[in-house]
Amino acid sequence: MAENDKPTCCHCASRKHTPRTDELKADVTRRINRAVGQLNGIKVMVEEDRYCGDVLTQLAAVESAVKAISREVMQDHLETCVVERVQAGDTEVVDEVMGLFKKFM
Repeated sequence: MAENDKPTCCHCASRKHTPRTDELKADVTRRINRAVGQLNGIKVMVEEDRYCGDVLTQLAAVESAVKAISREVMQDHLETCVVERVQAGDTEVVDEVMGLFKKFM
């Protein structure tokens, strides 16, 4: 592969790199900041000896929020990195994707 033909996605040999749209970055960042805020709130609830059921409800909400972020990033990964690699003839990416799916199921 010539120097000019470096992949623009996550198939770089030395370091994986994925250019993302500004819109995706902003959305994921906003969602992560919200989840961090929720976790900080849960920390306070525990420190204040709040009712266990309330703490668990808030933990479930954070878990759901993180899963939603994961789905968004996974969709972007499939639509960009995976498509590019398959189009380039690299079908090993299917094994990578299956490994990622296993982590979320």
